[in-house]
Amino acid sequence: MAWKKIADKGAVAEGKGKAFKVDGKQIAIFNQDGYYAIDDLCVHQDGSIAPGKLEGDIVECPLHFWHYNIKTGKLTDYLKDVKLETYPVQAREDGIYIDI
Repeated sequence: MAWKKIADKGAVAEGKGKAFKVDGKQIAIFNQDGYYAIDDLCVHQDGSIAPGKLEGDIVECPLHFWHYNIKTGKLTDYLKDVKLETYPVQAREDGIYIDI
């Protein structure tokens, strides 16, 4: 794994998420009391969760309303053993980095 800059600071608005392509992977970065990075594809039908409604630590997939914890990647309803990959994030002087 290696730290990679994926965006400038301010690229992800407070309380929102944004999708980025990193090393062929679709990653969602959320700005909610800090930055969090998880795989951006809902396991239900591979929809992007980045534009989903964010309430606290929970993002709602905009397609069919599945809910994921942005800190742990865990699905909070339906299939309890489902978990999206999470990635360490750092906000540095020159941008947002993830360890991927």
